Amino acid sequence: MLEAIRPKKSVIFLYLLIPVALFIFSVFIPLLTALYFSFFEWKSGQTIYTTVFNGLTNYKTLIGDSIFWKSFGNNIYLVVACIIGQIGLAFVMVLFANSKLAVGKAIHRTFGFFPSTISAVCIGLIWSIIFHSKYGLLNWFVVNVLGGTKQAWLGDANRVMLYVSIPLIWQYIGYYMVILFSAIAGIDQQIFESAEIDGANGFQTAIHITLPMIRSTMLVCLTLCVAGNMKAFDSIWTMTSGGPGYASYVMALYGYTVSFGQSNMGYGSAISIGIFVLSLAVIGGSQALVKRLTRGLED
Repeated sequence: MLEAIRPKKSVIFLYLLIPVALFIFSVFIPLLTALYFSFFEWKSGQTIYTTVFNGLTNYKTLIGDSIFWKSFGNNIYLVVACIIGQIGLAFVMVLFANSKLAVGKAIHRTFGFFPSTISAVCIGLIWSIIFHSKYGLLNWFVVNVLGGTKQAWLGDANRVMLYVSIPLIWQYIGYYMVILFSAIAGIDQQIFESAEIDGANGFQTAIHITLPMIRSTMLVCLTLCVAGNMKAFDSIWTMTSGGPGYASYVMALYGYTVSFGQSNMGYGSAISIGIFVLSLAVIGGSQALVKRLTRGLED
């Protein structure tokens, strides 16, 4: 009976054809196009763009580009901050929400997920108002409640990356909470009951039972987090435009500035390829690290 209703391979192929074609059109074709133009000097003149083949010149320039590597360092800062702030805090909050003392679990999921549905540009605008040096809510709190003085929060080159990380963390904690809620819900409750009988406390249960058993889900969360923050752009552009100076530049923002601000499409294409390669390297390295850590916890 099951053999009779199983769809033919040709039907499955037709169902997959459209989404695969769209994926190739929207991902691989632009990537290959960027790779092609990265071997050209493609700059705009007074009225038209001119392209001249220059081989690996753009990549040689990229390797020695201090602004690009500073931007890469800022992306790594975002990745580390958001792994701790988004996934780490989401895991802790899910554990509290799943405890026996917690009430209204559905409310936690709903309101926690809500910020991730807001446009990143809107998030950046909201937080730029909060951080505003004259009229911001944060300065109002510092002056009127703490009795301090106003600060130019987004004008501090030494701490601006911390301040632009906060909106990203706030926006996506609920997103990862929903994912982790689903993963933990799939664990047999008898395992937790046995651990409690054996005298394991909440921390030991979370580290040695819950975390290893949702390792695959944590890897998915990690991949999403790293990939998202390696291409961060919207909220940072809205809040600081990369300033002060190059202090909050990230790779996507630098590529955008070179490509459209300086009208240097060839070098901008090389930057985009650099972003792609570095992102794959960071994602692969972080996954290998998490696998090793979770296996250690299982032992």
